[in-house]
Amino acid sequence: MIIVEKIDRKKLKTGYTTGTSAAAAAKAALLSIINQKKIENIDVKLPKGGLIKIPIHFCKFEKNKARCSVIKDGGDDPDVTHGAEIIVDLSLMEEKNKIEIEGGEGVGIVTKPGLGLEINKAAINPVPKKMINENLVEVAGDLLREKGIRVIISVPKGKELGPKTDNPRIGILHGISILGTSGIVIPFSTASYAASIRQNLDVAIAMKNDTVVLTTGGRSEDFAKKIIDLPDHCFVQMGDFSGYTIQQCAKKNIKKAFVVGFIGKLAKMAAGVKQTHVKGSKVDMKFLSELAGNSGASQKIMQEIEKANTARHVSEIIKEKKISGFFEQICEKTYQQMKKHSEEKISLDVILFDFDGNILARKS
Repeated sequence: MIIVEKIDRKKLKTGYTTGTSAAAAAKAALLSIINQKKIENIDVKLPKGGLIKIPIHFCKFEKNKARCSVIKDGGDDPDVTHGAEIIVDLSLMEEKNKIEIEGGEGVGIVTKPGLGLEINKAAINPVPKKMINENLVEVAGDLLREKGIRVIISVPKGKELGPKTDNPRIGILHGISILGTSGIVIPFSTASYAASIRQNLDVAIAMKNDTVVLTTGGRSEDFAKKIIDLPDHCFVQMGDFSGYTIQQCAKKNIKKAFVVGFIGKLAKMAAGVKQTHVKGSKVDMKFLSELAGNSGASQKIMQEIEKANTARHVSEIIKEKKISGFFEQICEKTYQQMKKHSEEKISLDVILFDFDGNILARKS
């Protein structure tokens, strides 16, 4: 297996997520109990394969419990959690073959719907939980046949850092979230990201392909690959730069572009936002409310949507109330906006996925 070290890409260092930090601390804690030895570095298995070596900041162990911590390194990403200490208190339980993962001090609590997380529970996302489980199972061996493992993640500065993020606005209170889908933090740099988009398009053109798939991230790309049969180099992660990317497609004479994503990004694109980074724009709930009204939603439902917590929350309301035609309008509006940004030079196919990879609507 390949070891992935932090790399210097165009002088911007990558880092690792809070989820990777927690997984590293948990794995080190378990190994320190098993070996009764202080752990100084640990190789953490990443969600999509490969390993990253993480230094352990603090390690203290006893026979059946340990505390280890990692200093979160965001690389050159402007992330408020960079430098935060992520602590794991790990203990062995009598209940066999079970791993419990909970949040402690400084890990936010989910108080609103629409995040895909359980309300009144710690804001620990599914991918970090899976990472922690996989890394613990890897080193536990026969231990899990006799014992269970309890993991409590805490972030001493979490309460202080939480208000500096978008967490309070979306209903995560009293701390930060334990996040990460790839385990690696790619620095958010407009210039470098734009360059990577152009480079990706140039590779597709060089390979004699004139059709590309523009996705908003890794997860939407994974779903797109299941239904669109094109080589890997035709898949371009445009991230938040939808307007710029489609303009570059037109400039480079791309003939067709699939535009693929989830409701959060597509809702912004449908409203005419060309740069959809969460700090640069917010989902326009009034806009979504009006689309629901156009689809036959009552005034009461429209008001509920206007007060919704996230775009995902809106989609849950639409499904629950069985409002037909709403998702089709998102695709139609996104299609119109992207057509305009490309000066109508490109054939488009807009696909809106739900979070399980099902197609909610499509416009071509």
